[in-house]
Amino acid sequence: QVQLVESGGGLVQAGGSVRLSCAASGRALSNYAAGWFRRAPGKEREFVAGISWSGASTYYWDSVKGRFTISRDNAKNTVSLQMDNLKPEDTADYYCAAGQGPGPYPSTSRFGYWGQGTQVTVSS
Repeated sequence: QVQLVESGGGLVQAGGSVRLSCAASGRALSNYAAGWFRRAPGKEREFVAGISWSGASTYYWDSVKGRFTISRDNAKNTVSLQMDNLKPEDTADYYCAAGQGPGPYPSTSRFGYWGQGTQVTVSS
């Protein structure tokens, strides 16, 4: 079992930055691909960014390319999401996820472990 805990959410103005962190426990995160997803009010959960288990490969949803950066530190068992130039439409609950295999995976079906989420609100 892998337990994931997100942190770093909050209220930010449009154009600002936020860094989300995800701390894993239970098993070594280096054995899992990782990803960030989000669910905006009234919408379904959607993929944001994914990273392979080594960190060598990343994948982004089109709407966040060039603004968000996913990274990981397997020695510290953490995954991060740096979000820059935030827009009001980025407002959502953000979830960290881990899935077995190399990754990255842009689909929720490949992820078996999920955090509780952290809220990000971007004001205009």
